[in-house]
Amino acid sequence: MNHRTASIERAETRFAWLLVAPALAVILLVSLVPIAVTGWDALHVHDLRLPWLGQPFIGVGNFVEAVNDPRFRAALLHTGAFALISVPLELVLGLGLAVLHSATRGRAFVRVSALLPWAIPTVVAALLWRFMFDAQTGILAASFRTLGVVGPAFDWFVHPLAAWLPIIAADVWKTTPFVAILLLAGLQTIDPVLGEAAQIDGAGPVRRFFTITLPLLTPALVVAAAFRMLDALRLFDLVYVVTGGGPGSATEPVSLYAFITLMQRLRFGYGAALSMTVFLLTFAFALVWVRVLGRSLTGARS
Repeated sequence: MNHRTASIERAETRFAWLLVAPALAVILLVSLVPIAVTGWDALHVHDLRLPWLGQPFIGVGNFVEAVNDPRFRAALLHTGAFALISVPLELVLGLGLAVLHSATRGRAFVRVSALLPWAIPTVVAALLWRFMFDAQTGILAASFRTLGVVGPAFDWFVHPLAAWLPIIAADVWKTTPFVAILLLAGLQTIDPVLGEAAQIDGAGPVRRFFTITLPLLTPALVVAAAFRMLDALRLFDLVYVVTGGGPGSATEPVSLYAFITLMQRLRFGYGAALSMTVFLLTFAFALVWVRVLGRSLTGARS
């Protein structure tokens, strides 16, 4: 009987692999193969401006050049700073939207209002915020001048630090609804009996939120932070449309620097090394965050 059961299990395992094989083949073609080709380019000199050099193997030479490249280090700092500022803002605002949605009667209005920015394409959202901060015709730029926040001749896209405000504002405005949806799903899993019992014991809404809701919502917060942090580390399209990395390279993230190296400077080897660096950073972050998620889930269960 045990032998028959083992045979059935092996047959089911083979059938399962047969069903999964097409999806694995697609993943291999569209994901692993490009990564392997990019990794191969990153280990060679591949400069389209100097084709007579060929493509000699230089090992980690491109990566060593990246480490010693001040523009790459600055781009890495820009990417990290953007992620550390925008992601916490999105988590706080997304949590507020999720709680507001679950606590108000006009849920349909709140839901539609929250989802509208997320439904807009990123390029359109980026153009919208660029126009609003335009020094000549931007409504937000005019409002800040009227309030005396900036001077009459201030240009947001000329100042190295001020140019980040439209980028961060556009990212927070567009992606906060995504965070709110994830956290709203987490709120739905919390048993309302727990809050009712705490209310009977005399706990107010603020205490119930911090002692019951927030701890039980930790796994959903970790998942939302992981998704948004991975997207923030791969920042490209928003900056490309809003500032183009300017002024100079003051708002240039790593992905945009890799794009410029590949498509404008035609240094495919060095650009591939920069692209692999972005991939390795996001992959390492994902591995670390999976462990954090596992610990948060264990803590929530206990």
